[in-house]
Amino acid sequence: MIVILLPPSEGKASGGTAPGWEPAAGRFPQLAPRRLRVANALKRARGGNAGTLGASGALLADARASNRALVGAPTLPAWQRFTGVVWEHIGIADLGASGLTRARDGIVVVSALTGLSAWEDPVPDFRLKFSATLAPMGRLANFWRGPLSDLLNDHLAGQTVIDLLPNEHRGAWVSDPTRYDLVRPILATPDGKPAGHAAKATKGKLTRALLQSGNATRTLASFDPGALVLTVE
Repeated sequence: MIVILLPPSEGKASGGTAPGWEPAAGRFPQLAPRRLRVANALKRARGGNAGTLGASGALLADARASNRALVGAPTLPAWQRFTGVVWEHIGIADLGASGLTRARDGIVVVSALTGLSAWEDPVPDFRLKFSATLAPMGRLANFWRGPLSDLLNDHLAGQTVIDLLPNEHRGAWVSDPTRYDLVRPILATPDGKPAGHAAKATKGKLTRALLQSGNATRTLASFDPGALVLTVE
């Protein structure tokens, strides 16, 4: 099976439905104690500040309001909650039955609130980065690294793993490629510079291609990255 590791998006659909979010909900309930600690710390911090959240103005006000009331908040499945460029270019509406099945089974989202979420796991509206420092845990990438790495490496054992995470998210995970086939597609500009934001749409399209084919080797060999250059680590 192919497992694809994706980040959440900063852009998120608002609202959601009951039941409200419980930290033990979803495929990775073992992370509930850490999720609750993050949610409680955000509540004590009044939702966070501009530096913690990387936002300002109305966006900051909305993010703080969401972050102050995470436990019990309305939820959406992860695939509906995240609306950023990567997720938009997966093209969920016409992914097809086999692609949706592979997404449900194989996509794992790595985030600073939940640690790990599967495709259909309930997720509240939130805004938080692994690079943020939140009392009393300190930097969130460090706070999550141990338990997240242990659980994720167990989950990935024996699989083909496509790591499409930004470096910030990789910093919260110590991989163990002795237990699985780890593949890291790298997207760069023609002059060899990191593609950065320009790579997001291409990552979404690559995710779509992987989900539709189910064959990582063939897809990576034939995928057209457009104006970017694709290499594989």
